[in-house]
Amino acid sequence: MKRRSFMIRSVALAALLAASGAQAAEKLRLLTWADYTPKEVVDAFTKETGIEVEITVSNNEEMISKLRATQGAGFDLAQPSQDRITGPQAEFGIYKPLDLSKLDTKLFIGSMLEATKKNTTLEGKVYGLPHIWGTDGLVVNTKAAPGVKDYLDLCGAEVAGKASLRAKRPTLIAFAFAMGMDPFAAYGNEKSYGEMMEKVGAKLTECKKNLKFFWEGKDALLAGLRAGEVTAAMAWDTGGWKLNGETPEIKFIAPKSGALGWVDTFAIPAKGRNDDAAYKWINFNMRPDVAAKVAASAGNFTASAGADKLAAGKLKDQFAESFPQAAIDNIKWYPAVPAGLEAIEGKILDKVKAAN
Repeated sequence: MKRRSFMIRSVALAALLAASGAQAAEKLRLLTWADYTPKEVVDAFTKETGIEVEITVSNNEEMISKLRATQGAGFDLAQPSQDRITGPQAEFGIYKPLDLSKLDTKLFIGSMLEATKKNTTLEGKVYGLPHIWGTDGLVVNTKAAPGVKDYLDLCGAEVAGKASLRAKRPTLIAFAFAMGMDPFAAYGNEKSYGEMMEKVGAKLTECKKNLKFFWEGKDALLAGLRAGEVTAAMAWDTGGWKLNGETPEIKFIAPKSGALGWVDTFAIPAKGRNDDAAYKWINFNMRPDVAAKVAASAGNFTASAGADKLAAGKLKDQFAESFPQAAIDNIKWYPAVPAGLEAIEGKILDKVKAAN
């Protein structure tokens, strides 16, 4: 009897542990950015799937640090930027390859999906998918400077003394593309990249006389555009849309040579324990109706095909004007930065800033 009683208790305990494990498994531990998980979206996901979402807000550096410290454990889904995936993966092995068969890839903007897959592929395996994205391009007072259509136009007579740039690496990248070069294609060759950046630096030095100032903080730039002291600048999309809401002739323009795009992704940590929930969350978030709510919360658009048409009011119109399909397809998405290039860029920028 004792043996039978013990066996019954053992079976009951095993069943309890199994049930407890199943219950624990129905949780998605998400490592993400602020404003990417509005409450109504999280609640709708839990209602539809029964999966609870545990949210940890972070940034690129912290995400990598957390996952590195645990060899990829502690979270089921993370959202690093696309240029922060292959490097940490090669060095630390903190992500696992994605199973694309578990995803509804038709929900994604095709060009954005393919670009992100390319930029997050390591040894033939894909580690990231696009979610939230934004760009650098041109913010232009179209009444005062109607001829500004590309980055090099910031050096033209139409905006003499009233243009603005940042003395940062995105400006080097943008000017290289506008000059007919491809800096991303040169990432693998430091010598070629250095020669390219010397040419860009010379052009920026020549252009410097056209600038009202190099902008550092967004407040100074927005104030200059509002006051008319600056009529054209290289800047980010949401800043341009904000000003457009105040002054209709100020618009964000995707340059002819291509806006520069950043993407925050979906990536699955190497030791995540609920991949099924992660794939369900990705598919759920890429549905246009859900993605439109996330975009409204984040202030940027998502890689969901059709979500832009569901955006609310003014933002929908601004997006449509700034990004017709051809402009989206022409976005230059940042790939991972190889070691050594930022040192080259820093020297070029120092020379530009020091030039008279």
